[in-house]
Amino acid sequence: MKTVFVTVGTTSFDDLIVNITSSEVVKALLDLGYTDVVLQVGRGSVAPDPRSCPGLRVEAFSFKESISDNIQLADLVISHAAGSCLEALGAGKPLLVVVNDKLMDNHQLELAKQLQAESHLLYCTCSTLLQTLRNMDLSTLVPFLPGQPQNFANFLDKAVGLV
Repeated sequence: MKTVFVTVGTTSFDDLIVNITSSEVVKALLDLGYTDVVLQVGRGSVAPDPRSCPGLRVEAFSFKESISDNIQLADLVISHAAGSCLEALGAGKPLLVVVNDKLMDNHQLELAKQLQAESHLLYCTCSTLLQTLRNMDLSTLVPFLPGQPQNFANFLDKAVGLV
């Protein structure tokens, strides 16, 4: 069993959920050996039917008290760039961040670019998700070491252009 956990946090990011459940992305996930997809859809209006992804077992939910177990059980986490991104990195899980490029003042992009430049994650947008899945090499990722608040503060300053 190989699981992908997709999370949008407390937001609505229907474009990501629609893309993940598209036939092309489902085929790419199957080609990569994934068998299960768990979707945390947040405030979104898209709630995929468990039968919507032939070949994959699909579970979807809006919210739960903690997604830590889902992250721990995942072989790949696909997330928007926010708190769940940092939680996945802290858990040492391979992470693909899908930036919502429809947002104004997109701090997600700055954070994702910097973390990818340091080889902690891969990032894409919904329009490049399929190609990113087809070409990704998770073995190139390096752990983001937790428990170093000053390093993280320096990283954030750099990511948002303060230094």
